[in-house]
Amino acid sequence: MKAQSVLLNLLITAILLTSCSSEEINPFWDDGKPFFEVQEIFFDERFPNVVVATDGTVIASWGRENYRVRRSVDGGKTWEPSITIANPGFQGGGTTVDENTGDIIVFVEDTHPIAPLKVYRSKDNGKTWLHENVTINPNSLGHIPSMHMNEKGITLLNSKYKGRLIRPTRYYSGGNDKAYWDDHYTNAIYSDDGGKTWQASEPFPAKGTGEAAMAELEDGTIYYNSRRHKSTDGLNPRKRYIAKSIDGGQTWSDLYVCEELPDGDQNRDYGLMGGLVRLPVGGHDILIFSNIESPEGRTHGTVWASFDGGKSWPVKKLAEEGSFAYSSLAAGRQGTPSEGIIYLLYESESGAKIARFNLPWLTDGRHWEEFANQ
Repeated sequence: MKAQSVLLNLLITAILLTSCSSEEINPFWDDGKPFFEVQEIFFDERFPNVVVATDGTVIASWGRENYRVRRSVDGGKTWEPSITIANPGFQGGGTTVDENTGDIIVFVEDTHPIAPLKVYRSKDNGKTWLHENVTINPNSLGHIPSMHMNEKGITLLNSKYKGRLIRPTRYYSGGNDKAYWDDHYTNAIYSDDGGKTWQASEPFPAKGTGEAAMAELEDGTIYYNSRRHKSTDGLNPRKRYIAKSIDGGQTWSDLYVCEELPDGDQNRDYGLMGGLVRLPVGGHDILIFSNIESPEGRTHGTVWASFDGGKSWPVKKLAEEGSFAYSSLAAGRQGTPSEGIIYLLYESESGAKIARFNLPWLTDGRHWEEFANQ
């Protein structure tokens, strides 16, 4: 009888566990009600990056001449006054939250690359920033890349390289004139000592590339998604270029063109910097990507979702019908005011807007597991 009672209790527990709603394991679903809000937070200049600090503070960085940040401690509802970090200061992209310490590292160049680089660190979730000297070691070609203008960096969590900081970078060859584009390439820098020293990775397996984004998948693979200014090998330069790394970002392989994701307006071979984030939902590789879906001109900012680590992109949604150029994405953190929110910071006609939304908005109310289990 006692054994039957124990079995019954185990059965009840199993039923309760399996009947738990997906909302409990996916905070980005919340109550299933679509949510979307947008507001303007910068009113001049260019170049966005957005991250969420370990305490849930949302930090938006911006600037072409005057590099600054704005913080939100209530999940993006309101924003504190702008904090100038560097003047002159040109957005270097690659803003990185160190998940080991909570520190936030930003990269600022004096002008458009190729230009001197400065690195700043915050130990208090973006309230204050201190300049620090870092070392960047070249790759096997002797190249040290420039920082501008890439999506945020990440901390690796799912492989033997756990704790490594890595951010996308771009090698400019001799400069940004079209004459040099054939020799440009996307790559990365990574650090195993908290950002004091960095190592440049080997090149992305396609030249003419630059301005990229990355995400670590559940199995430790790094998914790398790049803009392309010019095709040097006959592949379609109007779609996004994808590669991966299985060695913590040291080398890149398995190049392909993702025909589902446009790279800028589709009437020219030029591309557009896009945003990318993996939602921290255990057991699922949910990626969110932002760019434009426009035959001509930088308009119609759109957000795509993949539920299989970037193999397919079954969901897309228009976020901004008007002006939309460079963009950056970040995901909220559980147990903070940012929980369940996806953040999209993008260039608008007069400055920068930030949109806040959830998965129900993106899927038009269709349950996310419909796509995850296909």
